Amino acid sequence: MAYVLVVNPGILATPGTGIPFTGALTATVLVAAGMTLLMGLYARLPFAVAPGMGLNAFFAFTIILQHKVPWQIALGMVFWSGVLFLIVSVTPLREQIARAIPVSLRASAAAGIGLLLTFIGLRNTGLVVSDPATIVRMGTLDHRAGLMVLGIVVAVALMRRDNPLAFLAAIFAATAAAWILGYDRPPGRLVSAPDFSSAFLALDIRGALRLAFLPSIVAIFFTDLFDSLSTFIGVAAASGLTDERGEPINLRRGLIVDAIATLTSGLAGTSPGTAYVESIAGIRMGGRSGRASVVTALCFLPCFFLGPLAAAVPAYATAAVLILVGAVMFQSISTIDFSRLEEGVPAFVTIVLIPLTLSITQGILWGFLLHGLLYLVAGRRRDVSVTMWLLAILSAGLLLIAR
Repeated sequence: MAYVLVVNPGILATPGTGIPFTGALTATVLVAAGMTLLMGLYARLPFAVAPGMGLNAFFAFTIILQHKVPWQIALGMVFWSGVLFLIVSVTPLREQIARAIPVSLRASAAAGIGLLLTFIGLRNTGLVVSDPATIVRMGTLDHRAGLMVLGIVVAVALMRRDNPLAFLAAIFAATAAAWILGYDRPPGRLVSAPDFSSAFLALDIRGALRLAFLPSIVAIFFTDLFDSLSTFIGVAAASGLTDERGEPINLRRGLIVDAIATLTSGLAGTSPGTAYVESIAGIRMGGRSGRASVVTALCFLPCFFLGPLAAAVPAYATAAVLILVGAVMFQSISTIDFSRLEEGVPAFVTIVLIPLTLSITQGILWGFLLHGLLYLVAGRRRDVSVTMWLLAILSAGLLLIAR
């Protein structure tokens, strides 16, 4: 998962956001090292934590660029979503929400985020550009697209061999080719001191409390909750880290760490942190306890000093990773039953709204709302839990606020 050290700052420091690359890199390393260490020592789980893919795109492209929210206030929104996540994680409300949200809506949110990441990757290569008449169109085919293909080929070849360095190798291959062919230049120096002056503790906590920001804060919370539950449940089931009831061991502690990671991310200067599904690579290699996370956390520490090297990686060199991560997330669509319209339509709307509006908020809220309404129309209102009805009503209110 070391690829996140290049990809996350690259997304957050997209021109127009105002976030400095070096500050975002330092924040990424701080969250990855600190929260992975906490996961090992407190939750005693072999899960690594870092700013999540998908949420970083939502943070940069939707909240900051599309909604014109200053990045300091956006960090404050991340902080408050972490507070909300922490409150839910230490109370029985966590189980109620987890059980209430149908699998189809969780899967559709993941698939929609996958499409969003793919769109960003294609845009970074110039293959997709904006157009006033058709909204988007095919862009110019140049070296960026060629290096993207190179990255995909390298990554897929290694992924087929279960090589955990697949994504990092793809970024390295595309970057090295760009340097050799003269499209970009290598850094003048490889190391520098970490940047704790530009993004660290730069959040505006009070400014993020405006009512208009509530839908996005709730969307961050729900997306983070889905991501965490999916990771813990999926990886635990695949690796046997479950108790006698088949539930992930230390789930409550793991979610608490995940919530603290989101809260800490706002303080550090990055998008929300979450447990990474890539953790299964270490688990498959024998890491079954929190000691694996402690070692992983220590491996992140030297990366504090690799700012110049990370900054020299061109945006199109990470496009292959964005596309492949998007493809992996999109696989969740196979669990959705589209034959039942009351289940398929809300999921479909969620999937298409996330990339088309560049907003996870809109996808999730419309999905919740339509799920309740269509189950009511289909005569299946009793199949919707009270908690889910409350979430549907809350979604309708948040959509009105966000107009």
